[in-house]
Amino acid sequence: MRFYPALEEARLIRRYKRFLADVETVGGEFLTIHCPNTGSMLNCQVEGGQVWFSRSNDPKRKLPGTWEIGETPQGRLFCVNTARANGLVEEALQAGVITELAGFTALKREVAYGQEKSRIDFRLEYPGGPAYVEVKSVTLGFDGTAVAAFPDAVTQRGAKHLRELAHLARDGIRAVQLYCVNLTGIDAVRPAEEIDSAYAEALREAVACGVEVLAYGVRLDHEEMVIDRRLDVRLNG
Repeated sequence: MRFYPALEEARLIRRYKRFLADVETVGGEFLTIHCPNTGSMLNCQVEGGQVWFSRSNDPKRKLPGTWEIGETPQGRLFCVNTARANGLVEEALQAGVITELAGFTALKREVAYGQEKSRIDFRLEYPGGPAYVEVKSVTLGFDGTAVAAFPDAVTQRGAKHLRELAHLARDGIRAVQLYCVNLTGIDAVRPAEEIDSAYAEALREAVACGVEVLAYGVRLDHEEMVIDRRLDVRLNG
């Protein structure tokens, strides 16, 4: 996935009200741009750090740009825009990069399902039956370690999705939790038990019910981001 038009570089002044970020461009322009990330962005954002944003010329938009990439205090790059994860995964699925999910005959996005009225990110059709794939974008890393964690804030919605997947698995339907790790320098993923112990327990319960857990890493710079490798999953940290 290439960024087009090209991203612009800036310096982060501050992020506030969850969805707003003030930046200063290389040319000295001060802008308030959209931050498309509902999480805490723990260990990611740093005031004065480098950011890259996409600019919009749409006169109907309230804000002139969208924060796309940032640099962590550890010097790693991360994708701020969580909406990119599903596009990345679809691109990788179609290219056969995610080998565990290869061989599908049809792909549908945002399909309604479940006992709690959810929508699955991807429903893949195979000759032997469907697979339901839930995608989560991971950006939480820690200094001195190559293990990322999810979530970066308490997520009841995330636990709900795991319960839905567990119901499918118990009924003999293939169910997959896929972590798209949009953070460079990472080799493995674990549940962030210190942040949301209920989510960590729900993940382990889902696995016990037959839910598959996959994690894939992303090659990322200010020009392009591509899913390119499988990562280890560590259920117990």
